Amino acid sequence: MIDIEVLHRVAQTLAERKEASPDSSYVSSLFHKGTDAICKKVAEEAAETIMAAKDKDLLHVVWEVTDLWFHTMVLLAHYGLSVDDVLAEFRRREGVSGIDEKKSRSAK
Repeated sequence: MIDIEVLHRVAQTLAERKEASPDSSYVSSLFHKGTDAICKKVAEEAAETIMAAKDKDLLHVVWEVTDLWFHTMVLLAHYGLSVDDVLAEFRRREGVSGIDEKKSRSAK
């Protein structure tokens, strides 16, 4: 089970860093650089996750997924969204066939 509290603590730190000087915090510097910089980091971490998986380096996969989750949380915070928004969507999808869920999105 995921320790959801650690995700909430990270989210709180991200919220605090939004207002910090970009010179004092890596996360603050990402927020100040904007959407493109944040998206670039998410893409970079996703690519590194894929490479670690292809190499079958399981510890590296865990490290890269952690980086991916972190930068995705930065992206969420950038847009005023939270871990709870993602968890709510997971709850909505729970027990729903992936095929049916995809169809429901294309019908909108």
